[in-house]
Amino acid sequence: MAAEPRANASGARVDHLVTSGTFSLDGGTWEVDNNVWIVGDDSECVVIDAAHDADAIAEAVGERRLVAIVCTHAHDDHIDAAPALAARTGAPILLHPADTELWKQKHPDRAPDGELADGQELTVADTALKVLHTPGHCHGAVSLYAPALGTVFTGDTLFAGGPGATGRSFSDFPTIVESIRERLLTLPPETVVRTGHGDSTTIGAEAPQLAEWIARGH
Repeated sequence: MAAEPRANASGARVDHLVTSGTFSLDGGTWEVDNNVWIVGDDSECVVIDAAHDADAIAEAVGERRLVAIVCTHAHDDHIDAAPALAARTGAPILLHPADTELWKQKHPDRAPDGELADGQELTVADTALKVLHTPGHCHGAVSLYAPALGTVFTGDTLFAGGPGATGRSFSDFPTIVESIRERLLTLPPETVVRTGHGDSTTIGAEAPQLAEWIARGH
C-alpha cells in the first residue's frame, strides 16, 4: 500500500492499494488489477471500490473506523469483496440505485446498505467527498470529488488517455461523453484523477485530447 502526502489541513490523506482478480460480464471473464482507494486520517476512513481481497483491504484500513464502503459502480471486479469487508468491519455499502441490476448479478442475496445520489456529500476526517453521477460506463457510475484534496475518484469513467469502455451491457457511449464533458472536464485542471485501474492523471492533462476527441465525434 502506498500512502500519499497529506493534502489538507484536516490531515486527511489518500492511501492506495492494488488488488487482483477477474472481471466477468456478458459471458466473458478477464484478469484485472484494480485500484482500491482509502480516504481518511488515522482515526477513520472510507474505502472506494472494495475489489477482490477483503483481507488485504481490511489490513490497509487497520484499526481505523471504516465509515463506508463506496462503490463507484457495480461491475463485479469493483464490488466482489464489499460484502465480506462489510461483514468484517460493520461499515455500510453505498451504491447508486441505477446499478442495482448489475449488483444483483454478483450478490443476489445481499443488497447494498444505502444509496448514493448526485450532489450528495460524504464526510470523512473533516473532508467532503461530493458524489457526481457520471453514467455511461454503466447506468449507476459515480465519481467522487474531494475539493480539499484536489482529487476526483473516477472509477471506470475516465482514465489516463480517455473514457472507460462502453462496449458491453449497461453502457452507452454518448452518455459517458456527456458525463465527462459536463461533470469532469469542468473541474479545476490541476485536479488529480484517481482511476479504477492503472495510473492516475489530471483533468488538465486529459482535457485537450478529450476536447478534440469529443469534437471529432469519437
